[in-house]
Amino acid sequence: MRVVVVGGGIVGCSSAYYLSERGADVVLCERSNIGAGSTERSAGGIRAQFSTPVNVALSRASMRVWDRFEEEFDADIALRRSGYLFLVRDEDSGDELAETVAMQNEQGVPSELLTPEEAREVCPGLRADLFRAATYSPNDGFADPHLALQAFAARAREVGTDVRTGVEVTDVLGDAGGVTGVETTDGTVDADFVVNAAGPWASSVAEMAGLDLPISPERRQMAVVNPETPVAESVPLTIDLDTGSYFRPEREGAALVGGHFGGDTTADPNAFDQTTDLDWTIEAVEKASDWTTYFGPESRIRRGWAGLYAVTPDHHPIIEETVPGFVNAVGFSGHGFQHAPATGQLVTELVFDGEPSLVDVSGLDADRFEEGRTVDERNVA
Repeated sequence: MRVVVVGGGIVGCSSAYYLSERGADVVLCERSNIGAGSTERSAGGIRAQFSTPVNVALSRASMRVWDRFEEEFDADIALRRSGYLFLVRDEDSGDELAETVAMQNEQGVPSELLTPEEAREVCPGLRADLFRAATYSPNDGFADPHLALQAFAARAREVGTDVRTGVEVTDVLGDAGGVTGVETTDGTVDADFVVNAAGPWASSVAEMAGLDLPISPERRQMAVVNPETPVAESVPLTIDLDTGSYFRPEREGAALVGGHFGGDTTADPNAFDQTTDLDWTIEAVEKASDWTTYFGPESRIRRGWAGLYAVTPDHHPIIEETVPGFVNAVGFSGHGFQHAPATGQLVTELVFDGEPSLVDVSGLDADRFEEGRTVDERNVA
């Protein structure tokens, strides 16, 4: 069985690895270089604190891989378990957090509802008086996206994946029975299955297969800051859900600072500004300073970058065999890095078994948008 995987980000490399490991003849086509897309521009978050059961399940399945990644892949990905801390400012949102924690606990996630004062114990720089409630899970954390992606790519090659960089897929070929292969800038590749793991280019690849998927490439920014007060590495990735502002510790007291402030827009993945906007950077640090004591006037910006989220209307991915032989693993809305291990296994099950068993993703079909079956993911970062 031959499978063409379109896209050399972490979802594509994970899919290629698990498919090859199970015995498929896999060709991975990446239009540029491994790591040239969105994966290495992510914050590297790994968490199970989502607001919907399917995202929690994807996280738990992925975390089983992340937990043993160094041993299984013989690669140090700088995995750090400092937790995630979510904060809200009003009572109604606090009630929603309580319901979400109950759901997470039912699935085995050790998250807990905290008072603002308890939240300040895990994030000492928090201005606790601004908030009404918080949730925290010590099992959440983050890893180095570059190291993780390269480890997946290297292992995929080791188990037989033909990784072709600088090769762009220009058309998806098919007949009445379904997909038959792809046309590329390096010639035709026959295939029994084509996996769309193209990230911000996913909708364009889907169009080649006659599909119209509601996936929007949206620009997101990140700043590396030397805070006035150093952020200890034990501090969790901390998010003010009401403003969208968040930060996480880097090494030696530095921090990554980000957030969604209305300035991020739909972008052309082939031509977008990969540097940060000065106005956004100032706003990001000022917002973080509003609700923490770390980012005072002596904070200094070190650098920054911008990348793309592939966003769906409900902030959930599309994972399914949408037409015969064409598998979509797209639209992760900023969560593709952390859910990549589970997604690669699900793609493999779809190809070999015809249906997934690792996680019930029956609700992540493309038809849900037209049929009104969407449920929004609230815990977006």
